[in-house]
Amino acid sequence: MVINLGSKNSVLNQFVLELRDASIQKDSMRFRRNMERIGEIFAYEISKTMQYNPKEVITSLGTAEVQVMKTPPVLATILRAGLPLHQGILNYFDNADNAFVSAYREHRKDDEFSIQIEYVSSPDLENRVLILTDPMLATGQSMVASYKSLLVHGKPAHTHFVSVVASIQGVEYLKRMLPKTGTSIWIAAIDDELTAQGYIVPGLGDAGDLAYGQKI
Repeated sequence: MVINLGSKNSVLNQFVLELRDASIQKDSMRFRRNMERIGEIFAYEISKTMQYNPKEVITSLGTAEVQVMKTPPVLATILRAGLPLHQGILNYFDNADNAFVSAYREHRKDDEFSIQIEYVSSPDLENRVLILTDPMLATGQSMVASYKSLLVHGKPAHTHFVSVVASIQGVEYLKRMLPKTGTSIWIAAIDDELTAQGYIVPGLGDAGDLAYGQKI
């Protein structure tokens, strides 16, 4: 299931516009905050799919019953670009467990590259709801490789894959490579073009560099 939140009119699209705007991108703090705000919107929408139980709360005037989340999810992201998006989701699922994956592209001759996983830090994922974030879904290889590396720590009951900007090719790759049940793909914008080097056009550039500065 693919949910493209950007296909409907909402304030989300303003945040996506600012992420893409080359002049606004010069403000790295605003870039991070916009990414974080988009994460908060994703968290709210994903929260509607979770399981809830009734819980009584004592007020100053009596007792009220409120539906609260049965079990918090596990939030995972791919370092370093995913951190602001991850933080936005964590702002809403503030009692969630967290996992982190260090992955990078190893470039070969011409435009070929492979995804290398350096490090994984994760709690037990068995029968948990997992939310895996990466702001850019270009080829989709990083997301799939990271997901497979996390499965060493257990099989989630359901996994939500979250990206801000995706290519059509990246979405189709995930649909081919992921299980047909127990997975959802959440996107804020889908672009038509993916270059031979694996970059989304028009995209927004390198999310990690824009958020934290250029790397050597």
